[in-house]
Amino acid sequence: MKFIGGRAVALAATCWLGVVAPVWAQSSGPVQVNDARGVQVTLPQAPQRIISLLPSLTESLCALGACNRLVGVDRYSNWPAHVKTLPVVGGGLDPNVEAIVALKPDLVLVSTASRAVGRLEALGLKVVALEPRTQAEARTVLQKIGSLLQLPPAQGADKVWAEIDADMKRAADSVPPSMRGQRVFFEASRGPYAAGEKSFIGETLTALHLRNVIDAKLGPFPRINPEYVVKADPDVLMAGERSWKTGVPEYPGWAQMRAVRAGSICRFTPEQSDILIRPGPRMAEGAHIMARCLQGLAQKQDAPK
Repeated sequence: MKFIGGRAVALAATCWLGVVAPVWAQSSGPVQVNDARGVQVTLPQAPQRIISLLPSLTESLCALGACNRLVGVDRYSNWPAHVKTLPVVGGGLDPNVEAIVALKPDLVLVSTASRAVGRLEALGLKVVALEPRTQAEARTVLQKIGSLLQLPPAQGADKVWAEIDADMKRAADSVPPSMRGQRVFFEASRGPYAAGEKSFIGETLTALHLRNVIDAKLGPFPRINPEYVVKADPDVLMAGERSWKTGVPEYPGWAQMRAVRAGSICRFTPEQSDILIRPGPRMAEGAHIMARCLQGLAQKQDAPK
């Protein structure tokens, strides 16, 4: 796998270490966290057998050096490579509860939207629900998972976040001056569902000196009328190949927008999209992916006509 920026290299090394050996001294006391539901979850000791049902939580756990504790994942968790060797227990929203129970986890990490939480808890499993939508929440998730692992912040969450923050700044510095201030629409998924200003993706756009055409009042990931984007007429469009299979937006009226006419479109591969839409430790890598596209658009604009 190709990594972008120094952060990705460091993260890959951390995850590898997490697969083959613990990277910190094990504590033996009970652990306690309040999850995103406001539920206080107490475990007698740091979990040794963990199931993750959300890719961003899987990646956060591995970034903290604990891939070796995973015993099962959801069908969308695919990074780092180690997790592809683990048992798959269905989707994050509707997992196979029987398969989860059979793996005898002492902790199940889920999204707050999962419909299986009540049933899992009724079966006596410890469940922690976490689902970051902003960069601040992504940092909080790292901190909570670090607490569950009894990993000192300086060796875990704080260290990982400092690396993310530093690499995010490097990505921002790489954006060409001619692209700074450009108005951007980022389609998070087909619908279109937009990445709003207050989402972690929107925060990355702001960090890259871009302006989001989606009003912050609409929320982190609003489903919008395609006509909204036509009226906004952004300078740059960003989306994944999964949304725009033909290479250009397929919504009525979009062909007339300035970004489409100028070819100012960033279309991301499925692998890149996985990085971009997950609020976890690869957010800075996502920023580098966006910055690279902006560099290409700047070169195209500067090319002799």
